[in-house]
Parts: sequence; structure tokens; C-alpha cells
Amino acid sequence: MLIFSLKNVHKKRLFGIALLILGIIIYRFNWRGIQPTKMKFRKTGLKANTEDFQLEGHKFRILGGSMHYFRVPRAYWKDRMLKMKACGLNTLTTYVAWNLHEPQRGVYNFKDDLDVEAYIRLAGELGLWVILRPGPYICSEWDLGGLPSWLLRDPKMELRTTYKGFTDAVDTYFDVLLAKMVPLQYMKGGPIIAVQVENEYGSYAADSTYMPYIKQALLSRGIGELLLTSDNIDGLMKGNVDGVLATINLQKVKPIHINSLDSQQPHKPKMVMEFWTGWFDAWGDLHHVFNAEEMANVVMEILKKGMSINLYMFHGGTNFGFMNGALQSNMYMADITSYGEGLPDMPGLYPKMNYDISTVYQYITLWEALKFTEEPFLSEDPINMENLPFNNGNGQSYGYTLYETVVTSGGTLHPNDKIRDRALVFIDEQFIGILKHNSIEMVVPDGKGKRKLRFLVENCGRVNYGKELNNQRKGIIGDILLNGTPLKDFKIYSLEMQSTFIERLRGAQWKQIPEKPIFPGFFRGILYIDGYPGDTYVKMQGWTKGVLFINGHNLGRYWSIGPQQTLYLPGPWLQRGINNVIVFEEQEMEKKINFVDSPDLGMAIDVD
Repeated sequence: MLIFSLKNVHKKRLFGIALLILGIIIYRFNWRGIQPTKMKFRKTGLKANTEDFQLEGHKFRILGGSMHYFRVPRAYWKDRMLKMKACGLNTLTTYVAWNLHEPQRGVYNFKDDLDVEAYIRLAGELGLWVILRPGPYICSEWDLGGLPSWLLRDPKMELRTTYKGFTDAVDTYFDVLLAKMVPLQYMKGGPIIAVQVENEYGSYAADSTYMPYIKQALLSRGIGELLLTSDNIDGLMKGNVDGVLATINLQKVKPIHINSLDSQQPHKPKMVMEFWTGWFDAWGDLHHVFNAEEMANVVMEILKKGMSINLYMFHGGTNFGFMNGALQSNMYMADITSYGEGLPDMPGLYPKMNYDISTVYQYITLWEALKFTEEPFLSEDPINMENLPFNNGNGQSYGYTLYETVVTSGGTLHPNDKIRDRALVFIDEQFIGILKHNSIEMVVPDGKGKRKLRFLVENCGRVNYGKELNNQRKGIIGDILLNGTPLKDFKIYSLEMQSTFIERLRGAQWKQIPEKPIFPGFFRGILYIDGYPGDTYVKMQGWTKGVLFINGHNLGRYWSIGPQQTLYLPGPWLQRGINNVIVFEEQEMEKKINFVDSPDLGMAIDVD
């Protein structure tokens, strides 16, 4: 979560003051160190041969902050980096999201908001060093930890192991990614001073040969800067690899943390790679925050011990679209759209805007919108989302999938724990209930003749952490029983809601909203802006659950159960005059949408 997502203004200011104090201390003891813009001659990169990091033979302390280019609109990269520098930090750390860069096998995207090369160069130009965390797995409360869903088309897939189906895909991806990263390394004149080997593998530890493989994959493709691993205390011993500096992830410093680092690698620099400045939230839960005063004290303690630090997160940003991850321990819990919104009270803030209420005036039903999807796939048995023959044979990655079959009777429906993750169930166009992970059965009402039994299944986000990564296939993943007999002969529609679909949808025969519209449906309105557009927050009060699109941009999911009550709408995605608003709503709507000047992340609770 964003470091400044605190309970109230009082705590926000307190932690801002703590950061100011930190900046003064950094200046006083010259902890900022050498800056990229000052370096003309480079002989030796970052070294970890003594108890302190050394850069060009000088003592160097990493004062880092995490910010992910894929969670921040490109137009705001510079603004966020300057705020990072203003807080006294000298290093930017970023993950690289494989699933965004290779959405289909062999098809790559490094343009616009995904231009990670431009992001790293900009950091260097602004005087920040960079620690690159290229994965392939990144966790980060991101769908499947950043791994592309098409990997799961292989029924034998073993993610994060040396299973050949996985390593072949990683090798091909690294060939492309690292060719772009190598020229940005310190010794080649760029700002990258260190590269992380995978991410928190000690908590997974499924294959003892995997981390050496990833290390060699980096080295063989030209990565020559200092290599790091990153683990929490439970995985510290299992996640390291020979010749790589281990770093630790934590929220409070305990003797066991220091002792473990000392015993594992004596006389080496100590670094907290992730000092957790906030926590993630799940739908239906509360908004989690850390106490600002306690965080400031821990930061000071880390610095007084001579350790380097990276704030995770400095700026969280947003899980735009369907990119949020999920957790699964005792039960499945999907993460919210926000990964932290808002910024500290500092100079140069962009103003947040209140806009006039947008009136929603037209709609079409989901059933009418099906003609704008790809041709449905016919299958005797239900097929999971990833193995559907859509997207040039790469399957469906995100969004909703509609499974439709014909029944001639009612009775008892047993989902058999095969719904992933949440299904609205219909007889023809009549809504009859919701099935989820833990649903046991549902009554299908009796009726005459042939009727369509429909399951609108939402992928609410794949688990991003833990031992369940290989079990993240979505949609309907096996037989569903009606009166003890498996349902057969499905017509399957993909509702991934990509930008091309939303564009086609704009050409539909929209109609005036009746007093009682049929749900689910797509609802259309406009936001008119008279003047230069600024950031705003969309409050979907009176709506129940769905997805919001502004000018074709998927802002993400909203859900009345909270905790999050607003969606962040970046000013650069708006235009002067008319802005197009499309809402996909599952069950209930209000004929207006509010645009407010402050975020509402819900009722907050301190994290213990």
C-alpha cells in the first residue's frame, strides 16, 4: 500500500514530518551518496564485500522506495519520482510485470505506460539509482504474481520450478526483457545498480535447482551488477543462492532478523528490501494501515543500525483493469482495485477535482452485448478460462466468462467446488442466485420446455502468493451437477472486456434506461469537463458491483461491500469537453455517478 495511505490527516502529516526528519538526517550524514547525474567515469559498480555497500570505492547506503510503472500513468512518473527525491531517497525499486509485457505467448508490449526502459532512464535523469526486480515472479498483490495466465494452458505446469514448460517460457521472455535492461546497467552508463533474483522464493521453495537457474539466466544474458535476493524471515535460509546477497522483508525489526542475516552472511551489508509501509486490502474487509509514529521509529532504528532500506511501497498506485491479485489460506480473498491512493502534502501537488454529477442515460443488456464478443465456443464439457480457444489460442486471461447450456427441468444444482471465483446464475434472463468457492448447492426452479441455464463467472483475481499458484485456473474448472448428472453441451462466451470490445460496444443500439432495467447490463453516460482536466475519484454510490470504463480505460472493479468506495481517475485519461463513461453493472444501479476530490478507501483498522 502507499506509504501515505493513513487513517486521517493528522497521521498523514505526522509521517510526512518523520520523512522530513529523515531527509535532514540523510543530508547531515551525507547518506544520499553519489547520484547518477554526477557520474562521468565508472570503474566499479555497487559492491557488497564489506559491512557497508561500496560504490566507486565510497561508502554507500541504499535509501529506496518502491513504485511500479504499471500502477502509475506515465504522465505522472516524473512527478512521483520527484516526490521520492524530496523525501530524501536515492534509489527507486521496481518490479517488472511479465503478464503485461507478454499478454500472448510471443507477443510483446513495451509501449506507452509499459515502457519500462523509459521509466528507468527517467529515474536516472532525475538523480535516482534503480534496483530492478525482474521476476519472473513478483508477487506484489498482482494477478498470479505477474506470471502470464497462458502458462496454465499446460495441464502439467509447475510454476516457479525448473519444469521445462516453465523455463522455456522464462528463457524466451528474458531474452527479450533483459536485452532492454542490460544497456541500462551502472557499468554501461545507466542507473541500475542491482538486480533481484526472483522474489521471496524461500516462502515457496518448491525446487532446489530453481534459484541457481534464475541466477544463471540473468548472468548469461549480460546482467553484471550486484545480485540480491529478497525474503521474509521464514524464507531467508531457503531463498538465497550462492554468490548472491540476501536481503530481508519486514515491518518491525527484531533481534532474529539481525542475527539471521549475520549468521547467513557475516560481514556483509544488511538491507531491508521491503520495509512494509502499509498493507493490502481484500473486498469485504476493512482498510488496513500501519501506525505512522511507529513506522517512523522503525525507519530510524533501521538507519541507526547502519542498514539500507527500501520503503514498500513509497507510492502504491492502482491495480487498473483486472490486475489485482488474491490470497488463499483458509479461504479465498480477492484484493481491491487500489494499491494505495493519495500523496503527501508536499509542494507541486496536482489539484484533485470535483466534477459535476454524470447522468447515466442509456443502456443495453448483457444478452444484447454478446453479439459484440468473439464467436462463442461450443464444448461438450465446461472448459476453464485459460484453455478456451480465444486470443489467438492463448485463452482468456481476465474478466468474465459466460457458460450457457440447455436444461429441461429444475432441481438441485451442485457446483462441486468448480466455480472460480464467483458466478451469477440465470434461467434464460432470470437471475436465480450466486455461486462461489464455498457454495454447496442451489435450487433451479421448475419450468416448461427447454430453457437456458447460464453461469456468468468472474475471475476475481488469481492468487499471487503461497503454495496455490498452480491451482489458479478460472471459470468453470470441472463438472457441475444438476440432480446428480453433469451438465453438458455448453456455449461459452468470452467477456474479457478488452478495449476493442468496449470500442465495438459504443456502436451498439443503446436505448433509454427503463424504470426496471434488466441486469447485468452496460450503462452509458458522459462526463463533461469545462477546462483543463485534473485527477478525480469516482464514487459509485447506489451501484452494487461491476467495472468502470472512462474513454476506454478500465479503471478497475468497484463493489459496494468495500472497503474501497472510490476509484482513482487520472487527469491524463480525461479530455476537455465530453468524456465517455461506460459501466458494467451486475445487479443494481443508480442513474448518476459522482466525481469527488478525495479518495475513500473505507473504514481503517491498524495492522497488528
